[in-house]
Amino acid sequence: MYEPIRTKSVHTMAAAPEIPHRSREQELDIRLAGQLTALLTVTDELHALATRMEGGAQGTGPAGAALDGAALAAAAERIAEQVARLSGGHYPLRAEPTDGGAPARIEALQQRAHTLAGNALAVATSRGDSAAMALAAERMEAHTAALRDRDLATA
Repeated sequence: MYEPIRTKSVHTMAAAPEIPHRSREQELDIRLAGQLTALLTVTDELHALATRMEGGAQGTGPAGAALDGAALAAAAERIAEQVARLSGGHYPLRAEPTDGGAPARIEALQQRAHTLAGNALAVATSRGDSAAMALAAERMEAHTAALRDRDLATA
């Protein structure tokens, strides 16, 4: 009465053993490297603003009180080293910071860096990476202090 089904059902999953799957550890490495790379970009932007302000191009005032160019440069290098460690020895590409930044952007960049450091801390904690956890916590603390100093300077 009924003709037998000759084709495979569309509801069966096709076996694809040739598709590589990453482990949870590899996925966390990739995610942590991405968060740290984003933090590196914002740190480079802050460093560029600090360098310009120290050179007198934008003047100094309460907006620049929270920026320490040497500390930001050292932090950027430590972040780049962590990204390289997570990426198999490949240092991240670092974009040239924008030229049109105004000191008014400092607070927004500090807040963004704080958020990115918090994200990196969460991923590093999930991964159990103590070096990345320490670096992310240090950067969170530094950006929190910078934001607090800025609030006190404007109050």
